[in-house]
Amino acid sequence: QVQLVESGGGLVQPGGSLRLSCVTSGFTLNTYAMGWFRQAPGKERELVAAISSGGDTYYAASVKGRFTISRDNAKNTLYLQMNSLKPEDTAVYYCATGRYAIISEYYDYWGQGTQVTVSS
Repeated sequence: QVQLVESGGGLVQPGGSLRLSCVTSGFTLNTYAMGWFRQAPGKERELVAAISSGGDTYYAASVKGRFTISRDNAKNTLYLQMNSLKPEDTAVYYCATGRYAIISEYYDYWGQGTQVTVSS
C-alpha cells in the first residue's frame, strides 16, 4: 500500500518561492531513495533532485543552488524547497521512491503530480 501524495504547487511569479510536499505511506521513508521529477507538456520527464537513504543528495544543474530536497522522517514527508523560480521551472512535479539514481526507471512508486507554473 505504498502511496505518495504531492502538494504545494501553484502559480508563482518569477523570483518567487514554493515548497512542495510529498506525504508517503506504506514504507519507511528513510529506507529508500526519494526523488523529485518534473515534466512539461510534450517533454520527457527529468530528475530535478534526489536524496538517498543515507542522506546524499543530487540536483540537476538547472536547479542547483535554487532548490533543496529534504525529508522529515517523523512525518514521512519529502520536501522540495524551490527558490528564485524561473519560467522554465514550469512543469508538473512528481515525487517518487526507489533506488538512488538519475533515471526514472529506477523509481518504483510515483505520486500523482502537482502543477507548478512560474509566470508574470
